Amino acid sequence: MDHPASSVSGPAPGRELAEFGSMLVRRRVALTVFLLAGVCAGGVVLATTPPSYTATAEVLVAPTGVQDQTNPTTPRQREPLNLDTEAQVARSAVVAARAARALKVNDPDPLRDRVAVTVPPNSAVLAISYTAADPVSAAAGAQAFAKAYLANREATATRALDAQLKVLSGKLREIDSRLAATVAGLPRTAPGSAARTIAGQRQNVLSRQVYNLTVKYDALKTVAITPGTVISDARPPASPSQPSPPLYLGSGLFLGLLAGAGAAMVRDRFDTRLRTAADIERLTGLPVLCEGENARELRELAMAVARHLRDGGELLVRGVSPDTDPEPIADDLRVALTGLAPIWVRTDQAARADAAVLVVERRAARSKQLAQAVRQLRRTDTAPLGVILLPSPAPLPRGQASLPHGHHRHPGNPASRAS
Repeated sequence: MDHPASSVSGPAPGRELAEFGSMLVRRRVALTVFLLAGVCAGGVVLATTPPSYTATAEVLVAPTGVQDQTNPTTPRQREPLNLDTEAQVARSAVVAARAARALKVNDPDPLRDRVAVTVPPNSAVLAISYTAADPVSAAAGAQAFAKAYLANREATATRALDAQLKVLSGKLREIDSRLAATVAGLPRTAPGSAARTIAGQRQNVLSRQVYNLTVKYDALKTVAITPGTVISDARPPASPSQPSPPLYLGSGLFLGLLAGAGAAMVRDRFDTRLRTAADIERLTGLPVLCEGENARELRELAMAVARHLRDGGELLVRGVSPDTDPEPIADDLRVALTGLAPIWVRTDQAARADAAVLVVERRAARSKQLAQAVRQLRRTDTAPLGVILLPSPAPLPRGQASLPHGHHRHPGNPASRAS
């Protein structure tokens, strides 16, 4: 379309928004079609997507007392355990392998894609969720992962404890042998000699080391490993978690809105037919002086023309499209101008006139035709006063040709000059 030139500073954002809204109103049919298509597409995807169910088991994680990864306790972090690490462990391949054995599944890798672990804020709880095609399988999967996580946590702590006991036992045997060697060598030293004094001091040191290692060993032997407990068993869900009707229908509506707005913009860009007064004023900047053949509006138009040509002159009434016959409007204007000013109303475009009004038929005229007519008038120094907008032309009977350009149904009245 031929849009009028904008100012240097550009239109205000509010005006751009108003023009965009006006465009959507003009193209509301295309917008509505795409909106409905988007909602229908979302409904089709919703209907064809198989349902999935999600069950959740909650696990209270307790410190095992053996090499736990901890966080410093702060007002924001109240639990000493690093639950982010524990959440990753709950989804690990080792835990998935244990859960697969419980579920009697050969390949544990697909199970990891179905499990999700979340940590409620300021808690020592892991929410382990499992998604499956039916409610029973979802509950069984969540429960299996919860128990597999606790079993893996207990086994890991047990291995760490056994390793520490093994190290302490080895050190204890070594120091026991050194202590025994020291005690065995005491009789061979003279009483009160420096060698006997040193041997006695070594014996005391080794005895204290044996005591300390024995205390640590006994303490580790009495450690009770507590990995945690399942505080909320997984239950079969009553309704599927996916697909979500609001999500699918809302997404379809949003995509339909985007596609409809784009289609409306494209259609508005390439559709140059003039339908309303707003189209004419928006595309050319010319005012619509009269719509239809309303007698009151024609009288107001005649008064506006008389004010513009108060000293008299010639007024050109010109049709924009080739099939538009301006003669009936010209006849009505001649009558309306009677007694207002000495103005000659003509439809012949051969000679230059003082002013002109353009006749546009709805949906028949194009914006380029109107812009071309305005340019031609301005090249001949004829001031375009505005536009007369007529209703859409009625369809002609089959086989009947339209009137040729310049043919008048009513002969002109060259003597119609108002005094």
